[in-house]
Amino acid sequence: MLQTDVVVIGAGAAGLMCAFTAAARGRRVLLLDHANKAGKKILMSGGGRCNFTNMYTEPANFLSANPHFCKSALARYTQWDFIDMVSRHGVPYHEKKLGQLFCDNKASDILDMLLDECQRAGVDMRLNTAVQSIEQSADGYLLQSSAGELVCQSLVIATGGLSIPTLGASGFGYQVARQFGHRVLPTCAGLVPFTITEPQLKSICEALSGTSVQDCLVSCNGQSFRENILFTHRGLSGPAILQVSSYWQPGDTVEINLLPHLDLGQWLDEQRRERPNTELKTLLGELFTRKMAGLLADHWFASKPLKQYSPGEIDEVAQKLGSWQLVPAGTEGYRTAEVTLGGVDTREVSSKTMESHKAPGLYFVGEVLDVTGHLGGFNFQWAWASAYAAAQYV
Repeated sequence: MLQTDVVVIGAGAAGLMCAFTAAARGRRVLLLDHANKAGKKILMSGGGRCNFTNMYTEPANFLSANPHFCKSALARYTQWDFIDMVSRHGVPYHEKKLGQLFCDNKASDILDMLLDECQRAGVDMRLNTAVQSIEQSADGYLLQSSAGELVCQSLVIATGGLSIPTLGASGFGYQVARQFGHRVLPTCAGLVPFTITEPQLKSICEALSGTSVQDCLVSCNGQSFRENILFTHRGLSGPAILQVSSYWQPGDTVEINLLPHLDLGQWLDEQRRERPNTELKTLLGELFTRKMAGLLADHWFASKPLKQYSPGEIDEVAQKLGSWQLVPAGTEGYRTAEVTLGGVDTREVSSKTMESHKAPGLYFVGEVLDVTGHLGGFNFQWAWASAYAAAQYV
């Protein structure tokens, strides 16, 4: 039987952060993961460059049934604290846009930094280690694992959500929460592409697969995001789509303004007066790729010279381009989702310590909780902040 002060289950972003921060306080920490490698999701994040935080992180960037929960942790370990650690380790980084910070080189720079911190602090990390059962004991928790029997005073669940199961994601953390009487709010894929099955629109998406449209305004359920969209062979993706997907429910309409920087009605009127013989598809070819312009003009408007459009038809063109309404068939699901919405109900967890109100000595950090950030480094910042908060008390 191995006895230790703290067991952290899950060697991802939150688990690594919690492990070395607690160990730096002098706690004996055992970090377990069923995978053969730590931080797999870190390595593939941000296109392999890890969007490790966002300079403009604030509570408004997070979704939760309990929206005030994230405030305390985010205030006590900020993006600037993490940036300080990145700088101390000499990891080169840059702002891509909108406060999003990425590694100059590759995501492994961030993982190597976290592993180095674990080594320096004396964290005992065991990979390829599955936990079969957990029981409360007189002075903590008793775990049966593939590495034998483990006893600890504090147990931290940092096992993430259900997104990207090929990297080892599972519902383990939710099972533990339920075992100890916690409510788990319904989960679904977040920051995920939409699928389209309506025949005409599907054919457009397939034909335009790989085509990106810069600076679109995408809206759903009172939320709007202005960023790029991307056509795929299955539907729509890109930052603006991923962002709004977290607010979408099956059957909801998504509205896309393909040209939010233009007053379309006024602009089209001007073009018709100044260039009456120009075909609509030619005009749209100056705003989109020629292929996209041709497809939209032919499918939506039956392209003809501008002078042949009545004022009512011009209004229709402006309306379609500025307020394209569609109902996605669904999403790509957890297979490609960046995060999991929902999770352990935070009303049953301390916002100061991340400790369970139901089971003393049990802590939840990171994505397993019902806190989900917007795209752009916010979910990593939640991992760092929630892990740091728990590490002060385990």
